[in-house]
Amino acid sequence: MKLNELLLAQLEREIPSTRKTLERVPEGKDDWKPHPKSMPLGYLSVLVSTMFGWMATMIDSEFLDLGQGERPAVTNGAERLAIFDKSVADARRALSGTSDEHLLKPWQLRVNGQVVDEKPRHIMIADTFSHLAHHRAQLTVYLRLNDLPIPSIYGPTADEGWGG
Repeated sequence: MKLNELLLAQLEREIPSTRKTLERVPEGKDDWKPHPKSMPLGYLSVLVSTMFGWMATMIDSEFLDLGQGERPAVTNGAERLAIFDKSVADARRALSGTSDEHLLKPWQLRVNGQVVDEKPRHIMIADTFSHLAHHRAQLTVYLRLNDLPIPSIYGPTADEGWGG
């Protein structure tokens, strides 16, 4: 099996639960956070909405500089889901059109021009799935602390059985 096929299969497995989590983000609580050192709910939900799109950047570009650019402005759940859908479409397109040879080439993550990580693209993409799982889990904690139901992701929750 080709690397892009493995990564596409993982993408398809992660999309439904990520979407369900984002659909449950409450309106009007973008500034809410559980602790002063925590990310605000709005910022975290937009981060989760955009992360699949990072995979397209890893395929289409030589690097991403986190010190440059802005996060999309989102004012409601419909906009958040539209960003998510674009992110998913971009990832599908890029993964479908790439090769093992390209996925084996190095890619850089930079902050203000300084390289903070460099690995083959397929490893950076795999790491993005883990990074997404981490932030999606943070988002489910935020949902619980706001008395909202937690979707089934990798197993049942107190709110949903297997597969929700």
